[in-house]
Amino acid sequence: MPRMKSNSGARKRFKVTGSGKLARKKAYKSHILTKKSAKRKRGLRESTLVDKTDAPRMKRLIQS
Repeated sequence: MPRMKSNSGARKRFKVTGSGKLARKKAYKSHILTKKSAKRKRGLRESTLVDKTDAPRMKRLIQS
C-alpha cells in the first residue's frame, strides 16, 4: 500500500511547537486594511495556537 501523503497546503500553514502544539497565523490580514484600526492590525500580526479540538485533524494533515 502506498504511503499517506501530507497535505502540502496545511504543511505550509501550520508549525509544530516544541511542546507538540500547532501554531498558526491569524486571518483577515491580507487586504482591505484601511478600515481596520492599527490596534486590530497589530493583533493580527501575532501567531496563535490551533484550538485543541481541531489539532488532531490538523496534525493528521501535516504528517507525512
